[in-house]
Amino acid sequence: MTSAPEPHRPSSPPRPPARPGHHGSALPEPSTIPEQGWHCGHTMYRFRRELICGPLSRSCQDQFRAALHSESGEGPERLGAYWTSGHRADFVVMAMDPDPAKVDAVHQQIMAPPLGQFVEATWSFVSMSEISEYVPSLDQYRERLIASGAEPDSPALVAKMNAYERRLPMMMEQRLRPEIPDWPSACFYPMNKSRVVGANWFTEPFSKRNAMMAEHAQSGMAYAGKVSQLITVGVGLDDWEWMVTLWGRNPQYLKDIVYKMRFDEASAKYGEFGPFYVGYKATADEIIEHCRMK
Repeated sequence: MTSAPEPHRPSSPPRPPARPGHHGSALPEPSTIPEQGWHCGHTMYRFRRELICGPLSRSCQDQFRAALHSESGEGPERLGAYWTSGHRADFVVMAMDPDPAKVDAVHQQIMAPPLGQFVEATWSFVSMSEISEYVPSLDQYRERLIASGAEPDSPALVAKMNAYERRLPMMMEQRLRPEIPDWPSACFYPMNKSRVVGANWFTEPFSKRNAMMAEHAQSGMAYAGKVSQLITVGVGLDDWEWMVTLWGRNPQYLKDIVYKMRFDEASAKYGEFGPFYVGYKATADEIIEHCRMK
């Protein structure tokens, strides 16, 4: 799948020097800032219309605008808001930052009085960005090309290797500190890899898992420029293992890519999926207006 243009690289908070461990080895200082990647939060909300007799008050509307305004420098590095289809939620907010307090502050600002009494969080997911172990290194990519029939050291292989080498840093950056594309549609869903007898992902050798994920990635390549994907990790942080965020130039592409990738062995045999939410990018005012709160 495509990645957004190479993002701005904000500076991370400085880290204090490591201190010697119990046996003389250097240990990092305790910190809430990940050594690699950012914290990520997805939260779905609904307006509690049973408590609202008319339009939201001016103060509630101003509070909502302030919560979703991320250009002041005080909010998280990435913030996206979407009104959602279906009865389970009215809107979804996605936030990312090295500091988990900045991510959670968006939720706390929405839920604080006076607005909080008229809003309910219906579902959320806590995760972190990372570089997957299945992203091939340069040597692994070369081996993959040769395994697929490319002649070693041929001009065609060299050209593909050079292109991948140029693309790899941008791919890594997009996985760790992704830009949210200014595209109209998105979908969000959690997933696990199965552990059932005969289809236990975690007992398969890495070589097999890597081959299945390469097939999965190849399926996504057909949607380059149409869909952008972010996989964040909830292992040890939430009930599901991963959170999938797909941004689409058109919602049809989201439907098409999910259907196509269901036939890949990594999904067909080993994938377990949670609730799907579809959203349409919106400002605070657009959400208020769409949900008839104005």
